[in-house]
Amino acid sequence: MRIAIASDHAATTMKAELAAWLREQGHEVTDLGPGDTTSVDYPDYGYKLAEAIANGSAAKGVALCGSGIGISIAVNRNPACRAALVSDNLSARLSREHNDANVIAMGARLVGIETAKDCINAFLTTQFAGDRHQRRVDKLSKPCL
Repeated sequence: MRIAIASDHAATTMKAELAAWLREQGHEVTDLGPGDTTSVDYPDYGYKLAEAIANGSAAKGVALCGSGIGISIAVNRNPACRAALVSDNLSARLSREHNDANVIAMGARLVGIETAKDCINAFLTTQFAGDRHQRRVDKLSKPCL
């Protein structure tokens, strides 16, 4: 699977470890940066990740920052993206099963590396349930205001 991964400076170590692990699992991984711990703005990297999903260069995305909150908000600004902030296997699984999430977001300061791997594994192996959930997912890109 083609997976894009991005972070801010607070999550570069976790990003590098997860990117290497995903490659070991046989995935094609595009690291969208940053490459070091120099302070950066998470929206810039969230937008890069969202663009990779929107233009089809990646099928799924992994977004990381200190808490996972800021970068998930940035990714979700793009209507092609459904980023879910998760912290455990169940939330990762339900993000796919019920919400057809195409980006998983986590906080490097809140989630350990083994939990992050467990979340990503659940995210990548769970299928969208469709049915009654499809109607709801359709509304995510077309809000009724």
